[in-house]
Amino acid sequence: MALYQAPSFEALERLSRSRDADLARRELLEVDRIRGRGAQSNRSGRFEKQTRESFDDGWDNVEPLSIFETVEHAERAKTIITSNDSPDIGFERSINAYRGCEHGCSYCYARPTHAFLGHSAGVEFERDIYVKTNAVEALRAELSAKSYRVKPIAMGTNTDPYQPAERKHKLTRGILEVMLETRHPVMITTKSSLIIRDLDLLSELAKLGLVKVAISMTSMDHKLSRRMEPRASSPARRLEAIRLLSEAGVPVAVFASPMIPAINDMELERILDAAAAQGASSAQMILLRLPGEVRDVFREWLLRHFPDRVRHVLSLVRDTRGGKDYDSRFGTRMTGEGPYATLLRQRFDKARERYGLDGKLPGLRNDLFTPPQLESAQMSLF
Repeated sequence: MALYQAPSFEALERLSRSRDADLARRELLEVDRIRGRGAQSNRSGRFEKQTRESFDDGWDNVEPLSIFETVEHAERAKTIITSNDSPDIGFERSINAYRGCEHGCSYCYARPTHAFLGHSAGVEFERDIYVKTNAVEALRAELSAKSYRVKPIAMGTNTDPYQPAERKHKLTRGILEVMLETRHPVMITTKSSLIIRDLDLLSELAKLGLVKVAISMTSMDHKLSRRMEPRASSPARRLEAIRLLSEAGVPVAVFASPMIPAINDMELERILDAAAAQGASSAQMILLRLPGEVRDVFREWLLRHFPDRVRHVLSLVRDTRGGKDYDSRFGTRMTGEGPYATLLRQRFDKARERYGLDGKLPGLRNDLFTPPQLESAQMSLF
């Protein structure tokens, strides 16, 4: 008679992980319903009282479920300029004219913010887009305040200012028009070639030393880029944007971000080489971050597209975060720690020096600012 032998800790861990993977796969939405989306599920937000999960009850649907189409929500902002005091971020003020982002990057660190609106950090983050319809009006009001003091304002810090909704609403262009009118410094980060539409404004701002741009590049592989950022511009279009910006005299950098272990990290040097050839003059890099719900959204994306790499990728991520999925400490959250993070940083520094991208973009001027003129509701006496 054989005696029962308890499974080892390692065996239990493997079993637990396999069950988690199977459960996650069952929770993934049908591919046809999420065409063009990065998130693979749409779990309820963390502040909701009820949690809803879809499952197969054995009864066939008469009709297939509809795809997740984009829904725009009009919103009037009380204020448009946001301030932060984070010591590892290169700006103190920012503007986000949109909430949510249709680009659909599964790794986007802004996804958890949609929970404050009662939405999921999954599909709803890229489907339910909030449009601050009075963004330009609110900006003019804040810049005209007597107490206002000039500091560069960053755009693209939470959601992309040139995401698809911008083609229709043109809020980013309206904001840039105010920046040019008031001679206010501005910094822009985007992964959309739509920025070229505003080249007329950007070139004028550049002549005055009031603008610098960063184009985010994650891959040179068109197929991988489409998986990582379903509705963002193709790598070729982004490289073209770098070239046109540079030729117009706009200081432009490339952001090789995020670098994802065993997914796109092998392309780091290639990205910097291509960007430098098109006129970029500086480069930055950020390691993958998985705060809050982003961890699950990204893990589900891996299960869908790279099921054979899930454990390897997440293991490497934990190696850079002290054994955890995420480390929020200032100074290390962008770069990570450990052998892998150190090697990646060394590769980046070498490549940046090799391709002439180790300099910084020029500083922006704060001394040209002129407050905007607001139309008064009070009639003139004469």
